[in-house]
Amino acid sequence: MTEGYSRVARSLRGRWVENLYFGVVAVATPDGRVIAHLGDTSHGVFLRSAAKPIQLLPLLLAGGEERFGLSGAEIALMCSSHAGTDEHVHAVQALLDRLELSERSLTCGSHPPLDRRAAAALRDRAESPGVLHNNCSANHVGQLLTCRILELPTEGYHKPEHPLQDTVLDLMAQCTGLAPDAIQTGVDGCGLPSFRLATDRAALLYACLADPEAGALAPDLVQHIRVIMEAMAAHPEKVAGPGRFTTSLIRATGGRVIGKEGAEGFYGVAVRGPVALGVAIKIIDGSEECRDGVVIEVLRQAGCLSRAEFEQLSPFYRKELRNHSGEVIGDLAPDLELVEGGVPHTIESIPAGSVV
Repeated sequence: MTEGYSRVARSLRGRWVENLYFGVVAVATPDGRVIAHLGDTSHGVFLRSAAKPIQLLPLLLAGGEERFGLSGAEIALMCSSHAGTDEHVHAVQALLDRLELSERSLTCGSHPPLDRRAAAALRDRAESPGVLHNNCSANHVGQLLTCRILELPTEGYHKPEHPLQDTVLDLMAQCTGLAPDAIQTGVDGCGLPSFRLATDRAALLYACLADPEAGALAPDLVQHIRVIMEAMAAHPEKVAGPGRFTTSLIRATGGRVIGKEGAEGFYGVAVRGPVALGVAIKIIDGSEECRDGVVIEVLRQAGCLSRAEFEQLSPFYRKELRNHSGEVIGDLAPDLELVEGGVPHTIESIPAGSVV
């Protein structure tokens, strides 16, 4: 079952290994060179919510930023897997109001807020979560805004046969250098198409987001990718939420590194400088308990984090395991070594022994 994958993390109970975690990693440049990897990077991975920056592009390309007066915070929110806090919910409602539509127009379904305090507050009020609490709700509003500006039907906007989804697929193809019919799709948890790419192509996609000009894309596409990346960099709290890794990663690096989680253990990273890189990481069994630490370790080994940035992110790097009495009985930590192909160490090197 682990053929083609490599160990990326382990958990200890006392001094002894209890669990091993396997995955695949690719680090790519905007011209498509894989400069570091783990495992077989031809392995197909579903991007899940890590595709949201691409899903927003049709709205901006159609002039939606100007037409609807979208702020950077709203653009970041429409790329988010938000936490369902009151702030997030109110912001999504404001976007809906701009369309004069109700939440019944959204097809993403509902689930409890990802933010524990927000979920607890709902329970305390004996309220059920609504569609606006769904972490994909703002992305779905973006889909409706796009339909409005392109004069497309809003009915069935989430279906793969809808014209909007053809446009999204075409843009995904442009950013990965593939033909649209070469991109496999499934259905995401929120109902939108979910794209399946080889891991190295997923890394290329995020390298393209990091430096779209180097990817030989059309000038208008380059311009709007930069708008999206700047919005996410400037508003990390909208991209995920309080206490969550993605928000902390963007904030700790001052927006130089933009991360985006996908469900089932996928994570994409756009490193915007000093050397532009894209990173794709998949924990192969879909577990996410070790994912954040693995992301940090890959970025450390690729020379993409300064010591100060690493220290800010250290609470996500190694997790203490405790028993029901609160005693520390082990830990969960990344355990990997990238296979390098000329990784440009762009930031002050952090020796491995200094972070364990």
